[in-house]
Amino acid sequence: MNIPSNFARGATLLALAGTLAWFAGCRDVVPSASGPREATSAAAAARGPGYLTPEERPDSVALLPPPPAPGSPEFAADEAVYRKLNALQDTMRWQLAASDANLKFPVAANAFSCAVGIEVTAATTPQLYELLQRVVVDAGQSTYKAKEKYNRERPFEITGDPICVPADEQLLRGNASYPSGHASLGYVWGEVFAELLPERAAAARARAYEFGESRVVCRVHHQSDVDAGRTVGQAVFERLHQDPEFVADMAAAKVEAKRARKHGPPAGRDCPAETAALQATDPAQQQRQ
Repeated sequence: MNIPSNFARGATLLALAGTLAWFAGCRDVVPSASGPREATSAAAAARGPGYLTPEERPDSVALLPPPPAPGSPEFAADEAVYRKLNALQDTMRWQLAASDANLKFPVAANAFSCAVGIEVTAATTPQLYELLQRVVVDAGQSTYKAKEKYNRERPFEITGDPICVPADEQLLRGNASYPSGHASLGYVWGEVFAELLPERAAAARARAYEFGESRVVCRVHHQSDVDAGRTVGQAVFERLHQDPEFVADMAAAKVEAKRARKHGPPAGRDCPAETAALQATDPAQQQRQ
């Protein structure tokens, strides 16, 4: 999957104005962000291992350039995207971004359910459910070398603006912004579903892109953090395929996913509302306007 540049994404997102007024008036129909929460991969890592040992994880410092420096064109592009996405506060897209922020299972297991058309539960798809949990550790923790090296402030720490989940603010303050662990995870989850359900690969990858964009909508990451997170996620997914246990678990999960396709996404999930919300940050939608 090609990872668009910060400049390219900035250009498409700057065309948002025609869509945003409609979203501002929409009711709360996307998944709720309330209830038990986990805002980073640290909680998952504390509970159990991923597939990769710390030594096997991709080196995010070696993979990535430094984050954009203040005054650079790249930094200006980050600021432009941030200003434009400010208009999404309190819309359906803001609400969906708040839901995407929660990495706690079982809620997080179905972040991609509308896109791929299945429900993931510990009872009906146990292998897939466990696999999705374990890669949270691999994808999220692989970003930490670069986070620690660059210690970039998050956008809301600079601007003082509210974020989409106020309950996460204390934990995220001081937890470095570059690169985005959620964007890394979104990339990995997207590729997992694309491999398990090839007929839904395009939808899975589109949802993975939006899962990363949710972090910019929430004001907890710069656009360049998200772009860098996707680069890390790509390296993580490639490395996972060298792990025999992961490969075996994917084979078992594929059988479960195919069976789950017969039943569709969770009954209470409003997939048309999610689709409508995602149009606000869909690059193809913005190019058509």
